[in-house]
Amino acid sequence: MRRGALLVLALLVSAVPASAQSAGGSPFLSRFDFWVSMEHLSHEDPRYVWDGKWAAELDLVDYGRGRTQFAAEYQTILGEEFRIFDPNQGNYMLEGSSSVRLPAVELVGVFHHVSRHLSDRPKRFPIDWNMIGGRALATVERGRTQVRGRADLRKVIQHTYVDYTWEVDTEAAARVRVRPRVALVALGQLRVLGVDGTRNRGTQYGARGEGGLRLDGAAAALELILSMERRIDPYQLEFSTATWWSAGFRLTSR
Repeated sequence: MRRGALLVLALLVSAVPASAQSAGGSPFLSRFDFWVSMEHLSHEDPRYVWDGKWAAELDLVDYGRGRTQFAAEYQTILGEEFRIFDPNQGNYMLEGSSSVRLPAVELVGVFHHVSRHLSDRPKRFPIDWNMIGGRALATVERGRTQVRGRADLRKVIQHTYVDYTWEVDTEAAARVRVRPRVALVALGQLRVLGVDGTRNRGTQYGARGEGGLRLDGAAAALELILSMERRIDPYQLEFSTATWWSAGFRLTSR
């Protein structure tokens, strides 16, 4: 019931137009962004066929020198073990943060929560973890090119079932406009995950690279993407990595 309610909430949130991002210049609820994505995965394991995400990010208050934010993401993984579209995972991310803006970078304090669940499969014990840490954000624009960078360093303060202790999570994204409403996009991510040794493994490494085409509409944008990814612990009951190619789309507010 809780998973279904969150999914409905995410779908409703994603339907809010981008024009709702600003409320007449008020510092409260001053920005709202959403994105919805679906990717087809190229992997021999029948558990990994589709990867769908619904996410939203809200500036609760912008106090000029920084802002306080709330972000949420729901991810569903679909395979084809029992039927053509067979959902086997439902994962949640919730995050609260506050920042300080400096001339060239925005520094952010973050509380980060992840909870992972099985769909249509029995699991009565929790799999989740909480992290606190810092983030640095920067954006550079030169002519038709925009480059955004993000770097997170987080420490695990509570965990159940998993062996995680700390995480470095980085991302760089570029957009090059070739027409007024058309752009080329590229993204690279690197994730390094520290562990405590209880699962008989060492530091884990994940990465993702993607490229594609962005089409801007009046209130939202559509990105068509190809990617390659190495994912840490793709199935929450197993401690391993998996690598796959994927193709899909991302619908995002402008």
